[in-house]
Amino acid sequence: MKPGDIPLSRKDNIVIQETASEILIYDLAKNKAFCLNETSAMVWQECDGKKSVTEISQNLSKKLKSNVSDEIVWLALNQFKKDNLLEKSESFVTPFDGLSRREIVKRIGFASMIALPVIASVLAPTAVNAQSGVCFCGTATALSRPPGCACNANGQCCNNVCGGGGTTCAVSGGVVAGPGCCPGTVCGPANGTNVPPGCGCNGNGNCATNNCTNGICAF
Repeated sequence: MKPGDIPLSRKDNIVIQETASEILIYDLAKNKAFCLNETSAMVWQECDGKKSVTEISQNLSKKLKSNVSDEIVWLALNQFKKDNLLEKSESFVTPFDGLSRREIVKRIGFASMIALPVIASVLAPTAVNAQSGVCFCGTATALSRPPGCACNANGQCCNNVCGGGGTTCAVSGGVVAGPGCCPGTVCGPANGTNVPPGCGCNGNGNCATNNCTNGICAF
């Protein structure tokens, strides 16, 4: 491909979770997760295989009510390419190929008032958890953390239960629920099979992740 070709977001073998201002993408093939900030998320959503880079930048300028240059879109696309988040990423060509992010930012400058596109790697659950809809953990001290994630205090967990000796967000009442949580997850018996993270267990074989730590299925 040459610069100017129509970008298309990759959709196969990934799991996408959208929030108000970010998109979380979990790559099932590589067991890696990426967090797209608002600007890169908007570029991602515009990459439908029909719009040119200039059309994408024009659409973003209208939505953000601020000038979004082609270079800012190319910066996002350059990152998508490196993280294999575009269809045919290996053959997609950008004007910034071979340049570091610092070099690219110097070229772009800071004339725009919008945030530069950022794609950050985040703590990823195992593939089985991503396929079953389990949320991403985020940072070690983040709030509203789903079951199975590390924690230091009850208030960090979406169900307000930091179990497993105060190290893992656990399940209260057998069902995961509460602000910031994923959709409810029913635990089932602790001696069952494919028990989801955060639920009680008697051994590794009971857990979908094959990881029973301190009586709780962990990631």
